[in-house]
Amino acid sequence: MKTTASAMHGLMLAGLMAISGAVWAHGDVTPQPVDVSGLEQLGDEWREQNPYVGNPKAIEIGESAYAQNCARCHGLEAISGGIAPDLRYLEPGLDGDEWFVYRVRNGAVRNGVPYMPKMADFLSQEALWSIRAWLVTKYVQQ
Repeated sequence: MKTTASAMHGLMLAGLMAISGAVWAHGDVTPQPVDVSGLEQLGDEWREQNPYVGNPKAIEIGESAYAQNCARCHGLEAISGGIAPDLRYLEPGLDGDEWFVYRVRNGAVRNGVPYMPKMADFLSQEALWSIRAWLVTKYVQQ
């Protein structure tokens, strides 16, 4: 009986939190700023392909930026624990770049719940392409 009461209490609490807007799949977190000094500035218009692929400085910046802004959901070293997609499987090249740009610009929402914020609202194109440059180094073919 105690287990049923505890479960009911938990469901009621979760319901109250959902009504108040306190439940977010991604969490109510503030993206961390990324220092992109030393990288070519890309301007306001989004590039279709990653201009930083193979750029050692961008990869270094991207590794740190990923750890601060993405690892919470996508996992350390891009190895997902199941909360969000495992980004090691994101193909290098144009197809992977297109998906990446779409997702960081539009975020992800399921059933009206944000699962990933529109990261481009918080991080620069340079920061996001740096993350992508680092992710390419982690690519694993499925």
